Amino acid sequence: MIRDNATQAQVDAADPYASTWLSANAGSGKTRVLTDRVARLLFEEVEPQNILCLTYTKAAAAEMQNRLFERLGKWAMMPDAALRVDLTDLGVSGAIDAGRLRNARQLFARAIETPGGLKIQTIHSFCSGVLRRFPLEAEISPQFKEIEDTTARDLRADVVDRMVEGPDEHVVTDLLRHFTGADLTDLTAEISRKRAQFLAPLTDDTLLAALKLPANLKRGDLPSLAINGSEFGLIEEITQCFGGQSKTYVDFAKALQALNIKSPDKAAYSTVSKMFLYANSAQSKSVNFPQRNHKKAVEAAEPFIDDLHRWMDRVAIAKDHEWALDAADKTRALYAFAQIFLPAYEAAKLAMGMLDFDDLIGKTKQLLTDRDVAQWVLFRLDGGIDHLLVDEAQDTSPTQWAVIRQLTQEFTAGDGAKKDADRTIFVVGDRKQSIYSFQGAAPEAFDEMRHHFDEALSNVGRQLMNRSLDYSFRSSFAILRVVDQTFSGPLSFGMETDAGHLAFKEDMPGRVDLWPVEEKVKDDDDRKWFEPVDMRSATDEKVVLAGKIAAQIRHMVDHETLPIEIGRSGAYNHRLITEGDVLILVRGRKTGLFDEIIRACKAADLQIAGADRLRVGAELAVRDLAALLAFVALPEDDLSLAAALRSPLFGWSEQDLFTLAHHRPEKGFLWTSIRETQDGTSTKAILDDLRGKADFMRPYDLIERILTRHDGRRKLLARLGTEAEDGIDALLSQALNYESLGVPSLTGFLAAMETDDLEVKRQMDSQSDRIRVMTVHGAKGLEAPIVFLPDAAKRENKVRDDLLPTGDHIIWKTGSKASAESVTTLSSKIADAQSEENKRLLYVAMTRAEKWLIVAAAGDVGEEIEDSWYNMVADAMTHSGAAQDQSGEIAVQRLSHERWQSGDLETKTTATVSNATPIQLTPLPEWPVSRTLSPSDLGGAKVLSGDLGELDEDDAKMRGTAIHLLLEHLPNMPVADRPKTAAALLATLDAGAIAADVPAVVDGILTAPHLSHLWASPALAEVDFTAQVGAHRFHGSIDRLLITDTHVLAVDYKSNRLVPSTPDQTPEGLLRQMGAYQASLAKIFPDHTIEVAILWTQTAQLMTLANELTSDALNRVTVS
Repeated sequence: MIRDNATQAQVDAADPYASTWLSANAGSGKTRVLTDRVARLLFEEVEPQNILCLTYTKAAAAEMQNRLFERLGKWAMMPDAALRVDLTDLGVSGAIDAGRLRNARQLFARAIETPGGLKIQTIHSFCSGVLRRFPLEAEISPQFKEIEDTTARDLRADVVDRMVEGPDEHVVTDLLRHFTGADLTDLTAEISRKRAQFLAPLTDDTLLAALKLPANLKRGDLPSLAINGSEFGLIEEITQCFGGQSKTYVDFAKALQALNIKSPDKAAYSTVSKMFLYANSAQSKSVNFPQRNHKKAVEAAEPFIDDLHRWMDRVAIAKDHEWALDAADKTRALYAFAQIFLPAYEAAKLAMGMLDFDDLIGKTKQLLTDRDVAQWVLFRLDGGIDHLLVDEAQDTSPTQWAVIRQLTQEFTAGDGAKKDADRTIFVVGDRKQSIYSFQGAAPEAFDEMRHHFDEALSNVGRQLMNRSLDYSFRSSFAILRVVDQTFSGPLSFGMETDAGHLAFKEDMPGRVDLWPVEEKVKDDDDRKWFEPVDMRSATDEKVVLAGKIAAQIRHMVDHETLPIEIGRSGAYNHRLITEGDVLILVRGRKTGLFDEIIRACKAADLQIAGADRLRVGAELAVRDLAALLAFVALPEDDLSLAAALRSPLFGWSEQDLFTLAHHRPEKGFLWTSIRETQDGTSTKAILDDLRGKADFMRPYDLIERILTRHDGRRKLLARLGTEAEDGIDALLSQALNYESLGVPSLTGFLAAMETDDLEVKRQMDSQSDRIRVMTVHGAKGLEAPIVFLPDAAKRENKVRDDLLPTGDHIIWKTGSKASAESVTTLSSKIADAQSEENKRLLYVAMTRAEKWLIVAAAGDVGEEIEDSWYNMVADAMTHSGAAQDQSGEIAVQRLSHERWQSGDLETKTTATVSNATPIQLTPLPEWPVSRTLSPSDLGGAKVLSGDLGELDEDDAKMRGTAIHLLLEHLPNMPVADRPKTAAALLATLDAGAIAADVPAVVDGILTAPHLSHLWASPALAEVDFTAQVGAHRFHGSIDRLLITDTHVLAVDYKSNRLVPSTPDQTPEGLLRQMGAYQASLAKIFPDHTIEVAILWTQTAQLMTLANELTSDALNRVTVS
């Protein structure tokens, strides 16, 4: 079969028999290759459980699994001819006979039925599974949970608090002497992430060597290092030569004469430091002393100037050593703290049965390298993994590589648990797209592991195939040309761009636009006095650029078209642009552009999806709900109540709120005024309801009550839009998570909300036809026809890390104005790495575009090419032959490829059916509505005429309640204890004289010989039941229930004064009640004989009622 070069490269990479290291350009179809390789492994009869595919994100794992199941599902239903073609396209070689077709059709079922499913998962998920499989060997709880960030933060704070209150208080105190931040939250989090470096012992020799200090150097050595005693003659010479100079130089000589050269001390060292070094630095003045424009002094100093400059340089070295010793002291304090904090933190997590993401990787690595258990664990795992696939390898951290290295140990060491198995390693990645250093990714590890696998496989006579995917199936030639030109020459360092990019769709029209820079304008602040202080002026360059972007998108939607391929022909028509075609990428959400672009697009009435991530506590809907909850917790909180009233939850106007507040009593509360002036209003009713439930409901239930019962969700969405729903749902999830951590309370939840900076990722659906605004990191793996890069201005390359890695250890960074050269060098390495990653981030951003890439900037773009993304792209555009053009109202630099409006205009059509006969549907049958009925509420008289006698109805009910209460509890009591128990029970009713004779009545019933079988037999008292009888459901309580293997007797106590002489004289209401009991028990005990009886307490008479009598009465019941 003849294939094009791009497809052949994919087929070769998916070869299931070859171990392969694949470098894949953006848009080159690596996900397809991964899916194809797994499909071919399955087709070659590899068991699904023997394949492990590790992806970087859960979304990537889900996408790959969906693609694979979609393909296998299609195979199960394909005709033979079509299936043969698909298998051939996949790369299957040899004759495809009926047996191989049958095998292909069975793969879907095999994959579905695999225990635990196909192992396509993130490395964290895989490590979690390993640890759950070997919890004893890993020394963790088998039921461990993955700790939430908020819980981890609080737990670290608790550990520090316990250290402060315990014998390790001095360690924390020493740390705080060097700490300049607001709190230790970020520092303890960073220590936890870099725990491996801290747990390794750090000797003084190692520390001093890392800081480029002489061995055994002490602070007391600094004065003698700066002043070594050889300076007497030099000082005399300086005094002679500067004697006739200006006062500055005369004073300089006098200060030197006053030094204690024989025994230099701290004061002498301080003096020469001030004289010989520039202020707040360790830079020697030897570069310009005497000052060049002081010609007389320069001539006078000529005889001794070299010796003086060498002295100045010695002082500079001493000062640099002093600052390095500061860093050493700071680092010692950090290590002393970490080596106590980390074990305590690990113990706290272990006690709670929790692990964090770093634990999953770290403990798995430890498990696989522990001499005592590693071989056993690896043997067990080795028997289940024959083929390992690693996706997004450029973002894999060294610790994760260590786990992968251990897993593949047997692959490259000859025989493993399976001696005859063909075992392969497949790694795919793109060094140019390594942008997750903040999560531990290291591009150099990508190259190191390629070398490792290459060497390890060659040692056992096998080969690692180094392949690449150079064709882009995504982007137009115009975009790829600018990308290649951007990262050529000096900018190509570390980018692996030698091969360049090839456009698979050579004829696809495309364009790259470079907008003019939106310059910063110095103008008066035009904001109103009442507007927020952090609100940008209308003339702010970012506001202006955001407005231009919104206006340009509006112009595109109204007037522009987009090329669209006709099937897979390589020919193109065009269609109208929609908002869903646009993806806007920024470098961060706090740059100012992010919010301004969303605001401007909404103002332009464009359909926009909103932010890709949201801070739950900052969402307006969440803040409104939080204000209402805060008032419910504390009614005196006027500010929270005012905020809630002004929110969509209540819809009060400013005037309504002012009127309420203005007319309240002096020092009175708003809630008091509402109670007095808003009686009968919905506002008071809602607040009363919530306050009444606050002490009994969990936070989740209380929020749900606001949203559902009081229509809060609809009100918030009506005012704030559908995107507010994400924040509301995140708040509910936050409440559930809070409740899972302990005994929930409203005040506790509100406190947690205030301290929890929860951020959730919103699902940005590319099919929703709305503009997407997101960070470049968030857009990794996505694409769009039109991509804006508006955040291309110069950005400060600031090193924010305080803990600087050096080998296997950490140096705690000192202040920038007092940092030794060794510390500055470590910071510079990080800055250089950040600069390299910044280029890779630009590469990822540019390669998201399919057909139209637009680059813009607001503010300073710098002078040098590498100063900003804008300058890099501008230089590439110039070298690519870009020309001036017009895009709407904006004059742009444009590079185009092929004719933009080619072919015909395609429009969306709606299929219509003319002269269609309406479908006639028969009416739906009426569905019986089941009501729950109480047997005692079925209508009919309950007493005989004249029964109440001396008692009114309430007193009669109270007396009946007292009799029921004693008959429920006394039968099982010893006879001697009954009087005392009866008195205690009646005291709970406060029945008084009404129940004075009740103990005697009950005692007569319990001692009556003819009723003894009711109390002697095992029986149930006050039995609740529910049963469906016909169209109705009965729910009630039976006073006494006696059950044998064949019979059920239900007894109901009646305290009527007048007792019927025969069953058929029983009041109708009581017969209906007993009929409901009989019918319900017949449903509950279908194999038993059911009897019902009334115990008349007035006469101690048990009256059995015939089934016909009660069922007839039940049939007379009518329910409206």
